[in-house]
Amino acid sequence: MSAQPITPSPSEEGPREFASFLLEQAKGHSHAELSEGLHDLVSRVKDTGKKGSLTYSVVVEPVKGTTDQVIVKDVIKMRLPEHDRAASIFFTNRAGNLQRNDPSQPSLFGDLAEVPRNTVVVDLSTGEIKE
Repeated sequence: MSAQPITPSPSEEGPREFASFLLEQAKGHSHAELSEGLHDLVSRVKDTGKKGSLTYSVVVEPVKGTTDQVIVKDVIKMRLPEHDRAASIFFTNRAGNLQRNDPSQPSLFGDLAEVPRNTVVVDLSTGEIKE
């Protein structure tokens, strides 16, 4: 009887697929958060016409006192593009308050009083003006 070479199990043959790791990391919460985050990012990029980013980082550290255990932590960061916001121009007065009109510029029309309107009644059938 000849010795058969030991064939490693599929999980020991080369690198494991990252997608399968991601489905197990944090009980699948990381995968769900990344999926939703990517959807939100694409939507906001289309809406604003600006770029954004979604970054996934994996931190691996050894468990003290062991040689075959590690702690895996992940970090998800999103930078959603912002909508442009309208700007306004204001003047500052001596007290430092904002106001729409230039405090050093006199008013073009001063303090005008409203001119009363005369009410005119027109007979539509004859065109006669009645007061």
